[in-house]
Amino acid sequence: MSLSARISAYLDAVEEWLHGLYHGMIAHPSHEKIEKEAEDTTDVFLFACFADAFGIPSPVSYYTAELLPYLAEEFVQWERRMWDRESLVERKGQQYHF
Repeated sequence: MSLSARISAYLDAVEEWLHGLYHGMIAHPSHEKIEKEAEDTTDVFLFACFADAFGIPSPVSYYTAELLPYLAEEFVQWERRMWDRESLVERKGQQYHF
């Protein structure tokens, strides 16, 4: 194998590796799925703490009211997200049907 053929094979391998790195870090939508999953986890936590905001009586809400000053900014965004959804299962269904 000549030197130019070895260099060409090496450059092809490096190009393939860089393409895979770019695809994995930037082009692949996995970071969006991770963000949605984190948002869903936050939604479940806030719903467990403040279910009375949607008319579901919960004795836990009395104790979690102390968290409200720390979560006030997040609470407004969460409440808007929850009211905009047609159902709680809608978001999970969207993850599996592109």
